[in-house]
Amino acid sequence: MTIAGVITVAVSLALFGGILLLSRWVDHGTERIKGGVRLEVFMNVDATDGQISDIRASLESDQDVKSFRFFDKQDALSEFKRIFRKDPDLVKNITADALPTSFRVIPNMAEKTNSIQNRFQVQPGVDDVATPEEALRGLLDATNTARIIFIGLSLILLLSSLFLIVNTIRLATFARRREIEVMKLVGASNWFIRIPFMLEGLVQGLIGAGLAVGVVAVLKVGFDRWFSSPTGFFREFYLTTGDAISVALYVFALGVIIGLIGSTIGLRRFLRV
Repeated sequence: MTIAGVITVAVSLALFGGILLLSRWVDHGTERIKGGVRLEVFMNVDATDGQISDIRASLESDQDVKSFRFFDKQDALSEFKRIFRKDPDLVKNITADALPTSFRVIPNMAEKTNSIQNRFQVQPGVDDVATPEEALRGLLDATNTARIIFIGLSLILLLSSLFLIVNTIRLATFARRREIEVMKLVGASNWFIRIPFMLEGLVQGLIGAGLAVGVVAVLKVGFDRWFSSPTGFFREFYLTTGDAISVALYVFALGVIIGLIGSTIGLRRFLRV
């Protein structure tokens, strides 16, 4: 039963550590993607220099704007040629005067994109403010959903580990119930009886946590190797050594806590006064 308890704790904490690593991996990726979110403030083709200056001044003073870049008509033509480089017939019929000037804006937070759009959409001289609204909403929804799922799975795994340690300690104390009764009859205190079982639970938690930390280290190496392609779909996602160390410390701490709590709960039935 002790071996079964250690293995169960190791598996549960390894899964818990893996979920924490996956959560950190997703958080880093989504933060990097959100950091690359931008919106385009397109001016009217015939916007005046004064209107362009007003928009520039508003962007410079806006607390939600991290940075911006101004595209004049020649920049707009270069960008147009880059986007439609595979359609030369369309490119050769467009001149710089036919294209509007614009501001490419990077918000401080991706969540501020819509509020920036609403403020600048009604400014004089502004034709349109383009945002990646649907993609951004999907990213934020997916991130929040993933975080909720990770938290829920982590709690389930921790509770299952605690339940198994409690049962293991209960079986151990049940097997020694006669010795416990004799010790109580000769005057042994509850703490004198409790400490060896608590140490047993602590050792189970530590051994299980140690095995789980090894799995976390392997998973860290695996994430670096499997998703390290600079051109892959998950190129924006990553894990740091600090992430792995912090997750390992969490796993060790939880192993100790689960072992102590499980042994304490498992002994309550046999140490009632």
